[in-house]
Amino acid sequence: MEPEADYKDSSLVLIKQGAEARVFESSFVGRRSVIKERFSKKYRHPILDSKLALKRLNAEARCMTKARRLGVRTPVLYAVDPVLHTLTFEYVDGPSVKDVFLEFGSLGVNEERMGNIASQIGDAIGKLHDGGLVHGDLTTSNMLLKNDTNQLVLIDFGLSFTSTLPEDKAVDLYVLERAILSMHSSCGNVMDQILAAYRKSPKQWSSTLNKLAQVRQRGRKRTMVG
Repeated sequence: MEPEADYKDSSLVLIKQGAEARVFESSFVGRRSVIKERFSKKYRHPILDSKLALKRLNAEARCMTKARRLGVRTPVLYAVDPVLHTLTFEYVDGPSVKDVFLEFGSLGVNEERMGNIASQIGDAIGKLHDGGLVHGDLTTSNMLLKNDTNQLVLIDFGLSFTSTLPEDKAVDLYVLERAILSMHSSCGNVMDQILAAYRKSPKQWSSTLNKLAQVRQRGRKRTMVG
C-alpha cells in the first residue's frame, strides 16, 4: 500500500517516491527548490515514528553540510523543518550520471566526457572518505551533472554516516561498483577510472582498496552459494 500523502500543496510536484521519503519540486523564496519529506510509517508508534524521522532528518542535514565543508558539491540546504520532517534544498538543473551513462550505452561512449565524469566521481568520494564521511548509497542515480558547468553534484545523504573504518569506505565503493556493473556494462573500465581518481585524494586509500578486494571476494562467494 502506498503511504498516504502528507502534503496537499498543489504547487508541489512529486519527483520521486521511495520507501522512506518523497521528493518534490517546489520553490523557496522565489528560487527553484526540492523538498524531501520523510513520511510517517503507520505501523510504528506515532511518538517513536516522529523521533526516528527527526533523528534521520537531522543526520542527513548534518552529513550533507559536512560534505560541502569537505569540498564536495551538494545542493545548498535552505531549510530544515522538524515538524513536517522536511529538508528544502537547491534544485540542481541537469541529468543524472545514470542517464548520461545509459545514453552512452545506446549512442556510443564519449570517452573524453566519461573520463571527466569518472575523475569527478573518484575525487568526490575520496574527499568524503578522507573527511570520515561514508555516503551509504553511491549509485549513478544519486549523482547529477549541472547543465551550466558540467560539475558533479552528490545528492541523497539519507543513509550517510561518519566513519574512519576502511571496511565502511570499501563497502561504499563496492555499492557503486555493483551499480555500475549491473547498469552500465557498456561503459567499459569506468570503475577503474573512478578508482584511479580516488587514489589521489584519501590518505588511507591503500587500506580501503585492500578492504575492497576482500569485500569483492565475499560478494563472489555469496553469489556462488546463491
